[in-house]
Amino acid sequence: MSHVFHRSLTQSYPTAVKGDGPYLIDSAGRRYLDASGGAAVSCLGHSDPQVIEAIRRQVGQLAYAHTSFFTTEVMEELADFLVARAPEGIESVYFVSGGSEAVEAALKLARQYFIEIGQPQRKHLIARRQSYHGNTLGALATGGNEWRRKQFEPLLIGVSHVSPCYAYREQRQGETPHAMGLRLAAELEAEILRLGAENIMAFVAEPVVGATLGAVTAAPGYFKAIRQVCDRYGVLLILDEVMCGMGRTGSLFAVEQEGISADLITIAKGLGAGFQPIGATLVSNKIRDAIANGSGFFQHGHTYIGHATACAAALAVQKTIEERGLLARVNVLGQALQERLIDALGSHPNVGDIRGRGLFQGIELVADRFSKKPFDPALKLHAKIKQAAMAEGLMCYPMGGTVDGQYGDHILLAPPFILDESHLDEIVSKLTTGIHRALTCL
Repeated sequence: MSHVFHRSLTQSYPTAVKGDGPYLIDSAGRRYLDASGGAAVSCLGHSDPQVIEAIRRQVGQLAYAHTSFFTTEVMEELADFLVARAPEGIESVYFVSGGSEAVEAALKLARQYFIEIGQPQRKHLIARRQSYHGNTLGALATGGNEWRRKQFEPLLIGVSHVSPCYAYREQRQGETPHAMGLRLAAELEAEILRLGAENIMAFVAEPVVGATLGAVTAAPGYFKAIRQVCDRYGVLLILDEVMCGMGRTGSLFAVEQEGISADLITIAKGLGAGFQPIGATLVSNKIRDAIANGSGFFQHGHTYIGHATACAAALAVQKTIEERGLLARVNVLGQALQERLIDALGSHPNVGDIRGRGLFQGIELVADRFSKKPFDPALKLHAKIKQAAMAEGLMCYPMGGTVDGQYGDHILLAPPFILDESHLDEIVSKLTTGIHRALTCL
C-alpha cells in the first residue's frame, strides 16, 4: 500500500520516471504524449535543458531567501520581464506558489485597496457560473464550479454568480455573438445594481474558460463591454489567466486579444511550465499606489512567495519561449490542431462542439448533437475517455459537469508549445481511438 494520500484512493497510478520533450515515460517504459500539459502546465515539455541548467545555477548560488528579509536579483528580473510585456497599467508583480494562491492574493488586494481609499463597504464579489478559480476557500467560493464547491459550501463566503459567455449553450436563437456579449454585460450591470454598486468590490472572470467549460472563448466585444460596466461603477476587474495565460492562447496574456487591460491579473501554470511551483498576481499602478501611499503594507503572505529557484525557472521558461518565437508557433499549431480535430471529429454524432484558441482546445461531447442533450452523468463518460486515452499512450484532460456542474462532458487539450506536425497527428489519432473505445463501453 502507498503511504501517499493520492487524489484518488481507489485508483492505481503508473509511476512517472522520466520526461522526454512532450512525452512522459513510466517505470514500465511506456511513453505518454502529454496532450494536456498535465493541467495546461508543461508548455515547454518535460526536459528543456536551458531551464534545467538555470535551476541548477540558481540552487548553486541561492536557493531561497525569505521575502520579509530580502529581495533577490532573479525575482526583480522576473518582475521586470513580466511588467514590460503586461497589458497597460500593470506595474507590479506579487509572486506566489500557484494559481489558487494568486487568486487569493488578488481577492485580498482588492479588499485592501478599497479600505485604503476609504470605501470599506465594498466587500461583494461577482463571478460567473461554470468558472474555476482555484481550490483554496476564497478561490473556490469565487469559482462557479458546482461539483467542486458542493461539499464545502458551508465554509465558503457568499459570491454572486452571473451567466458564462458560453456561446454553444447560452447564445439565443437569432442572436449574434456580439449581441450575446452585450446582453451578458448588461446582466452583470443588473447584478451590480441589485446588490448596490457602492458595495461591489470586483468582478472575476477567465478570459478563456479552462477546466470547467473546456476552452470557451468569449464573444467579440464581451470583455470590452464588461470593462466599461466595471469602470462605470468603480468595480475592479480581476482576470484569471492561471490556465489560459502565459502564451497558451497565442499571446503572452490572453487578455491582449480582447483589447482591454485589468486591475489584477492572476497567472501560474505556464509561468514556470512545471519546472518549479510558481504563480503571480499582477497589480495595476492604481492599486499599488493606493497601498504604497496608505498603510504601505499588504497584509498577506506565504513562506515561499518569491522563491528564488522558482523565479529562476520561470524566467528561463519565459526567455526560452520568447527567444524561440514559440508564441507565433502556438498560433500555427493551434490552428492546425483545431483543423485536424474538426476533420476527425466534426461530424461525429456525439461531438457537439469543437472550440478554443491557440493550443487550448476543447471538445464537448453530447448524447445527441441536434438537441445538444448531454450524456447521463452516471455513465462518467469523461473518466472513461481519460482511461481509454491513457491506454493509447495519450494524456488529455476530460471533465464532467460541463453544462451545470452535473451534466455534460468535455475534453480539454493543452499540449506543449514545442510540438511538431507529427505530434498533432498522434494526438488526434489516439484521442479519436480513445473516444471511440469509451463510447463503446457505455
